[in-house]
Amino acid sequence: MDRFAEYRAAARALGTDAVALVPGANFVRMMGQDFSTSERPTLIVVPVEGTPAAIMPNLELSSFAQLNFPGEVFDWRDQDGYDAAFAALAAHLPLSSLAVEGQTMRVFVHHALAKAYPGLAITDGERAISGLRLVKTADDIARMTRAIRISEAALGEVLADVRVGMTEREVEARLIAAQFAHGAEGMAFSPIVAANTNSALPHAHARDYALQTGDALLIDFGAQWGGFCADITRTVFVGHATDHQAAVYQTVYDAVEAGLAVTTAGVTAHEIDDAVQSVLEASSWPDRIRTKTGHGLGRQVHEEPYVMRGNHQKLPAGAVYTNEPGLYDTAEFGIRIEDDVLVTDTGYRLLTTFPKTLTVVG
Repeated sequence: MDRFAEYRAAARALGTDAVALVPGANFVRMMGQDFSTSERPTLIVVPVEGTPAAIMPNLELSSFAQLNFPGEVFDWRDQDGYDAAFAALAAHLPLSSLAVEGQTMRVFVHHALAKAYPGLAITDGERAISGLRLVKTADDIARMTRAIRISEAALGEVLADVRVGMTEREVEARLIAAQFAHGAEGMAFSPIVAANTNSALPHAHARDYALQTGDALLIDFGAQWGGFCADITRTVFVGHATDHQAAVYQTVYDAVEAGLAVTTAGVTAHEIDDAVQSVLEASSWPDRIRTKTGHGLGRQVHEEPYVMRGNHQKLPAGAVYTNEPGLYDTAEFGIRIEDDVLVTDTGYRLLTTFPKTLTVVG
């Protein structure tokens, strides 16, 4: 099997001579191993025709050699700089156009390419290149499911111990430790642990705030395992929930269910978001809407498809997205509920299994 065939096809579809990959999710998918994104440029160029070529820091040559790369490798040492390696690449592999990962390639690598290839047309091929990861394989789903189960086990353990007086930072520390105790290989992102009015900030940071009776406590996090991410949010209440809190919670819950109800292979991201947002907009709190429904999930915690109105991209069977509507009021509290959803030919399968009915802890 030619592991570069899909990338050749992407370059051809983009009308460019080649695509270039730098360390990140696409690089790992192609080569099976990641490399550091430090001050040292690392690059693989896959042409439409011919053998790929790479630029690699000399200190990584031994590691890269284990991957059985079939093409020329141009290495460079810190004390010499990388300009000569890029010039050698250009001499070896003449190009007039190149597609790059617009959300991943750093500016200095772009500039090094432009210097080595005067007149080179560099275009953003992010959607085509990363789009190759849209449909997950059975192995991808198995790895992601493992990351989710680790996350859910950690969350259950932490919520069982939440008490009035614990701080957000203490809950966060316990959550991080619990993920690794249950087998996480890393975290998909820094957890969000936010209570009271802090829970109304969609990307809040944990504080030394001590939990009080009646607080909404929002926890958004995910473990990483086997190169794949989990992304789960649950909002619980400390001690008790008021009727008002319960009503807002039910609205968000209903929005989650509305998104699931329209999910099946061929549905558009627009249609899912429209179903979700319509529930929130019809509620008593439309002014509390702050975010779209969700995003794709896989090797990265945010990837295609972006589930929002105006995105008419169709979701194929095998795509995974987060269904995470929320309502947020910085004078009161925020509520978000998030599931990881696998699109199937007959509908969907929830990869997350953690209960999402209203829960009181402590």
